[in-house]
Amino acid sequence: MIKITSRKIVSSVITAVALTTGTLSASDVVATVNGDKITKQDVAILLGNPNINFDSLPKKNKNQILDQIINNKLLTKKAISNGIEKDKEYKENLEKLKQDLALRVWLKKESEKITVTEKEAKDYFNKNKAQFKVPATLEARHILTKTEKEAKDIIKDLDKASNKKDTFVELAKTKSVGPSGPKGGYLGKFPETKMVPEFSKAAKALAVGKYSKTPVKTQFGYHVIYLEDKEAEKNLAYNEIQERIKQVIKQKKFSDKLQSEANKLRDKAKIVIK
Repeated sequence: MIKITSRKIVSSVITAVALTTGTLSASDVVATVNGDKITKQDVAILLGNPNINFDSLPKKNKNQILDQIINNKLLTKKAISNGIEKDKEYKENLEKLKQDLALRVWLKKESEKITVTEKEAKDYFNKNKAQFKVPATLEARHILTKTEKEAKDIIKDLDKASNKKDTFVELAKTKSVGPSGPKGGYLGKFPETKMVPEFSKAAKALAVGKYSKTPVKTQFGYHVIYLEDKEAEKNLAYNEIQERIKQVIKQKKFSDKLQSEANKLRDKAKIVIK
């Protein structure tokens, strides 16, 4: 598997180049400054997010973003008119930027040469099926008390109730000392291994729509648990994740290719580290 750091480097490089080399349409232009266009790509670059949907942003945020871009463009024009392009520091930094852009564009073009066959993707899937599982999940409520007696009294009240779930919700709101109490003790859906072992074991053992008949002791106190639902662990099918697999393989191939190329160049280079 490719290291996360390498994936991020490759991904960020390709994204940055894609943002600056895409084809513009009339709908991409969101404003102009003295005829100079401000595009959705300008917004994406400013925010560092190629997936940002400018049209869906609140008007206040749009205005703030546009104000910043407009100011930047106006100040840039002023800097140029004041002769900044003749400045030594500007020229040195421009050369560095040109080299960085050369690398970015080259990396993008090299990445586009990488292909992944259907056989490679299926082989990867078959050899790594353990990675493509959705863990078992539980959906539960609980009532947390400080003492075992309080928990036992709550269970007695539930035993007497005709509508167990509604009674559980009301008791959670009035009796539970946990933060989920105001929400009727609702904990949402969670992997069965997320909670402390004692809680997970007790919740997993319940049938859907049932509550624990004895208090469950954990480091937090005593719990009465109500199981809303449970879903068993399941394997993802190949067609559900084939694109993700192909992307992983492509990134690994690209990372290996870059490392191999760098090693060859390093062997021929004179490198001095001070």
